[in-house]
Amino acid sequence: MEPVTHFLTGACMGRAGLNRKTALATLTLTLAAEAPDLDVLGRFRGSAFGFAHHRGFTHSFLGIVLMAALVVGFVYLIWRIRGRKLKDPNLPPRWGLLFLYACLAGLSHILLDFTNNYGVRPFWPFSEKWYSWDIVFIFEPIMFGLLLLGLIAPSFFGMIDKEIGARQRGPRGRIAASVALVAVVLLWAVRDFEHRRAVNALAARTYEGADPARVSAYPSLSDPFHWYGVVETPNFFVLAPVDSLRPEVNPGVAEDDKLELLYKPEETPITLAVKRSYLGRAYLDWAQYPITQTETLQPPLDGYIVHFQDLRFVQLPSLFGRLRGSRDETSKPLGAGVQLDRNLRIVGDVSGSGAKRVTVPEP
Repeated sequence: MEPVTHFLTGACMGRAGLNRKTALATLTLTLAAEAPDLDVLGRFRGSAFGFAHHRGFTHSFLGIVLMAALVVGFVYLIWRIRGRKLKDPNLPPRWGLLFLYACLAGLSHILLDFTNNYGVRPFWPFSEKWYSWDIVFIFEPIMFGLLLLGLIAPSFFGMIDKEIGARQRGPRGRIAASVALVAVVLLWAVRDFEHRRAVNALAARTYEGADPARVSAYPSLSDPFHWYGVVETPNFFVLAPVDSLRPEVNPGVAEDDKLELLYKPEETPITLAVKRSYLGRAYLDWAQYPITQTETLQPPLDGYIVHFQDLRFVQLPSLFGRLRGSRDETSKPLGAGVQLDRNLRIVGDVSGSGAKRVTVPEP
């Protein structure tokens, strides 16, 4: 998920009652809920290195222990710099408990990232396998709104919250934050049910006379009933918008409802060479439905660029047609490119397009 949703989740966890056990709980939970995304620092070593290590160690069960320790150490440092000041002197910080809270927040980060279709590698470094639930978009407006409302609702209903606070000991806002977290779980349940319906609809039909070998459905932005399906057959892929309220997938008459068929490109010495490159190995390890497109460079460059695209991220119908013959990298979400010379030696990974195209040597 995007960073703000992680921050909001950690803050709601603290407000839901964990902040009644120790000082600095909400701060620790909020920071620890986003801390795994510090792996973005890997991009300073190049785009290929950053891609290969994104959602790696910091998003693993082993890594959250280290991230929790770093967060608690940072909170301790801030606490000392501020002169050990606390809002409630009768509620001192319990550092062991704060460490456990930071681990819990780290697990929430892995869980949220697991719900979208990018995926996580929770068992890294023991296993490089990616796992994804595919039920929510990378940014989920409904979930974002629920978490935000859970934090600000007590401010809008200050008089009610004040009365509750007068009868209860400890920080206020517990009920709203708890309701928000429960509502997020219910949202996941609805999304999971509709996701299963979409997958079943995709698997229930044939495509150009071929039975599907594998099908997947990926979420749209906010609409729990609109999915973008990817179907694999022995010879081609099919991109199929799916309405999970319908019992089956039917190609409609509107442009946005048409099924798009993409034949699998043949393997060549060029694509085989690129797939052995550093970026190629990392991309194919992560991608679920990879497809390649080879571009022949004109002199004086005299070589090739092989573009990678994972079809699960071709999310908008307007992008479907651009996969064919397009050299505009901006039209390929989460795509990648590797350049070779005419002797099939790797030159580096490619970013940008046209005059802005840049080739960076592999790490």
